[in-house]
Amino acid sequence: MIQRSLTGVTLLVPTYDQGLACFRDKLGFEVVEDTDLGGGKRWLVVAAGAAAEVRLILAEPGNETQKRALGQQTGDRVGFFLRTDDFDSDYSAFSSMGIVFLEVPRDEPYGRVAVFRDDFGNLWDLIQTSADS
Repeated sequence: MIQRSLTGVTLLVPTYDQGLACFRDKLGFEVVEDTDLGGGKRWLVVAAGAAAEVRLILAEPGNETQKRALGQQTGDRVGFFLRTDDFDSDYSAFSSMGIVFLEVPRDEPYGRVAVFRDDFGNLWDLIQTSADS
């Protein structure tokens, strides 16, 4: 049987440096790979942690259609989910780094959650599942 797993998702950022400023410097993601591809392009991969199975490939828009999609890759729906085992600590740290939460934290049957907007307009859930409490 063929085994498959999702290992990466491309996320458009205005520039590579702005992507790093948000994901590495504010949200604490680790840089997994940063390879110069020439011509101003990079293969820039970040992950929420060393053991993270899914990684973000940060990409600069290459045309006007992609530029228009910045921050709207999921049609203004929550499209990304950042799981934590210490919600209150991460919520406080992210808030102090200038991450904008669109709501106060709430408790749901599946866990504690709050929606935030990254620096480019994408919506994320910060979530601590009931299993992680």
